Amino acid sequence: MKPVLSLSWIGALFATLMLMTATVWAQESGDLATARDLYASAAYDDALAVLNRLKSAGNTAGQSRAIEQYRAFCLLALGRASDAEQAIEAVVAAEPSYHPTESDASPRVRSAFTTVRRRMLPTIIQQRYAQAKAAYDRKEFAAAATEFHWVLAALGDPDVAVEAKQPPLADLRMLAGSFADLSAAAAAPPPPPPAPAARMPVVAATNVPPPPRIYAAGDPNVIPPVALNQTLPPFPGQVLIPRTGKLEVVIDESGAVESAVMSTSVMIAYDRLALAAARSWRFQPATVDGKPVKYRKVVQISIKKTS
Repeated sequence: MKPVLSLSWIGALFATLMLMTATVWAQESGDLATARDLYASAAYDDALAVLNRLKSAGNTAGQSRAIEQYRAFCLLALGRASDAEQAIEAVVAAEPSYHPTESDASPRVRSAFTTVRRRMLPTIIQQRYAQAKAAYDRKEFAAAATEFHWVLAALGDPDVAVEAKQPPLADLRMLAGSFADLSAAAAAPPPPPPAPAARMPVVAATNVPPPPRIYAAGDPNVIPPVALNQTLPPFPGQVLIPRTGKLEVVIDESGAVESAVMSTSVMIAYDRLALAAARSWRFQPATVDGKPVKYRKVVQISIKKTS
């Protein structure tokens, strides 16, 4: 006859397993605190041993960053600069905005973090800009706006102050700012529906005119603008692979370019040249029923391979 497990026995087993899991979690949290205390007491080898054991266990993103952070502190204190640099790289990759404060670490440790951040941040910023632009192209405007604003904030980090004033980061600042505005506008929720007519308050009529409409290709009855000067600059250097892009301009009622933005980048260095040239373009303005109107024009850019 097979033994039958009672419900009370199963419940006791489940409670025991839960208690074991909680104990392991508490032990890991306690071990991290122990490692911090060992580091504070200059027992760097002992602290590193605890941290190396924790590193091999499953951890949350926040725990992993804290482990690598204190591993870097210990490794620098032990003179293992190369290993410490790898630990700092892991921290910066996980949280690019993190930098130890005076209360966290010594000047030597802070200097090591600054060196690694100066090397890594330019690449990270460019990668995050590419992610933001990809979200914008997928019309995920809220996510794109968040990423573009992260890029703008990162460009203000003191550790990239010099690089941010030079290409390619200087170009990214202009592009990220334009796309952040476009993304925020596209992600804005529609206005709430008006209240029922019977409950709407009486508002005195005003003479404030609505903003002028911006027409585009496909709008009925609009005659597109005619280019009088629409010259693109030559591509700097040799073209090894063909490149394409899109430049969007808003042409005002006088035929001048009111705004310009690269909706699809060709190359950061060339984007800057194209945008500068676009601001000096002139057109015979678009018209509707004979009256000049604003018009959004998309200019396709095609750079052919140098023969």
